[in-house]
Amino acid sequence: MFRSLAPGALGAQVDGLADGLDLARRHGFEGYHFSIAEAAELGVEQTADLAERAGVRLSAWGFSTNFRQDEATYEADLARLPALAEVAAELGVLRTATWIAPASDELTYEENFRFHVARLKPCAAVLAAHGIRLGLEYVGPKTAWSTKKYPFAHTMQQMGELCAAVGSNVGFLLDSWHWYTSEESADDLRALSVEQVVDVHVNDAPAGVAVDEQMDNRRTLPGETGVIDIVAFLSTIRQIGYEGPVMVEPFSERVRQMDREDAVAATALALSDVWVQAGI
Repeated sequence: MFRSLAPGALGAQVDGLADGLDLARRHGFEGYHFSIAEAAELGVEQTADLAERAGVRLSAWGFSTNFRQDEATYEADLARLPALAEVAAELGVLRTATWIAPASDELTYEENFRFHVARLKPCAAVLAAHGIRLGLEYVGPKTAWSTKKYPFAHTMQQMGELCAAVGSNVGFLLDSWHWYTSEESADDLRALSVEQVVDVHVNDAPAGVAVDEQMDNRRTLPGETGVIDIVAFLSTIRQIGYEGPVMVEPFSERVRQMDREDAVAATALALSDVWVQAGI
């Protein structure tokens, strides 16, 4: 496993890929989560050169197809996906991921399941043709999935069923926050094959808040409170053979209020500390 920076997850702004890679390098991150659209605009050669000069791996890219909107928007994005997938494949970055909304006011569970399969299966097929895996993230907090009429996939088991229906190259974006708020255990992680884990996010939860009352956009840096058993999370993922990127997604107002350098430095320190604790 290796530590990867995603500045946007911290509320930190960067001036393009070169700036982001340099930021990652200066703070000791081995990888960088990047925009595939920017990479396509720069071109494979320039993108690869920037990463090589920084000495930072391009680790994963945010899934770019807007499958949640109207049919025309989806079809237009789907038409652009093969070219973006080709760029990613030429760069050797074979991981992309997105999140799945945990509830709907319009669609029942079964209708929502069919909707996501219909929208994501063609995308997964495009990615598979280029050797790319797609990670899907379930959203665990009860405060997220219980606020609408029809709850949708918000546990590892439920998301696993959706992944299997979408494609053989589809697995999990595992997030310690959603693992915790779904009240899952290390045993649930051990039941996964390494092929099922596409990307990993880590963070911690505010202390003094019951698990069913945790709010998705109020988190902390990994290891900050000890509410989430980050050692069990990371060490178990390592035990099953995961060797991919791990990024921090704290959604922390405290971190957002820091200047960019301080925010990234604090994140790097927190991640390094839990790295050591987990024996990585």
